[in-house]
Amino acid sequence: MPTPSTTARSVLERSPSLKDMDRRLQEKSSLSKHLQRVYPLMSMHKSNSSLSLSSLSLSQNSNDSSFNSSISSWDHKMAMPFHGIFRSWERRDVSIEEAIKKWRSRCREFGLFGKIETPADDEVESVDSDSSDAGDLKRCKWITKTSDQVYVSFHDECWGVPVFNDCRLFELLALSGMLIDLNWTEILKRKEQYREVFSNFDCNLVAKMEDKRIIDISCNKDLMIAESRVRCIVENAKCIQKVAKEFGSFSGYIWGHVNHKPMINKYKYIRSVPLRTPKSEAISKDLVRRGFRLVGPVIVYSFMQASGMAIDHLVDCFRFKDCVRIAERSWGMTNMAV
Repeated sequence: MPTPSTTARSVLERSPSLKDMDRRLQEKSSLSKHLQRVYPLMSMHKSNSSLSLSSLSLSQNSNDSSFNSSISSWDHKMAMPFHGIFRSWERRDVSIEEAIKKWRSRCREFGLFGKIETPADDEVESVDSDSSDAGDLKRCKWITKTSDQVYVSFHDECWGVPVFNDCRLFELLALSGMLIDLNWTEILKRKEQYREVFSNFDCNLVAKMEDKRIIDISCNKDLMIAESRVRCIVENAKCIQKVAKEFGSFSGYIWGHVNHKPMINKYKYIRSVPLRTPKSEAISKDLVRRGFRLVGPVIVYSFMQASGMAIDHLVDCFRFKDCVRIAERSWGMTNMAV
């Protein structure tokens, strides 16, 4: 004869509403975790520096436990165009796989690639127009009239230009790692401050940084960099020292992954520009094996774009041909030196 407690337990176990609720919560948690690691969207709204992704996905093969704890919840900041997708999923109109597929499709529609800037809501329809939104020069479509000048300058002068200096490569790797928490505009506005506190990104000096200095940097609210991030940069400096001893330089090591030749892509549309590639995944895996941190495949690809290892200016951008010419010259010089 069943007791009151067993009867109550049986009723709860048979309750379709409770079981369904539990299943939905588990699935939602699973979906949320998946999207946070692949497309951790923070916000997409009108601003002078509205960026497509304010946080990049983390390494699937990283063993750094500080990664997952650093990502803030994106649900309440989700842009309105994406809400319908997940409301449909919650009503069971679509499966989890379909929701993810629609999410990725919508990301491509809105040009959500890496840390590039996306047009404001009222500019989305005109992103494929022939005219440039920022001045008379024809730029990549993610540069708009609302883009911050520091970001435009970065696009016009630095992004896609091959870099071979170890200090500058270390700097770009560190700045790319900061994309987990900040966007390019926020980072670039603090670039000189970062150079000052990190000794112009001299790995030999950064590797010697003591705890007191690390804490002082993380306590500086203007820098917007957590202690765990500072420690990652210090650890990477030590790893670069080891790599330099083995390969002669960090530049020789990192460029060796692309045969010392920039990867010249010829993308016509924003949607074609990838977040990660098999090459960035291979480099990420090797960096992690060597002890580097904040080097997931998406961050690595952002680093490759910034350092000119991958030239991803759209073909109709005025900087595409410029960067290709620079790349061809640098490739010839590098081959003579190798």
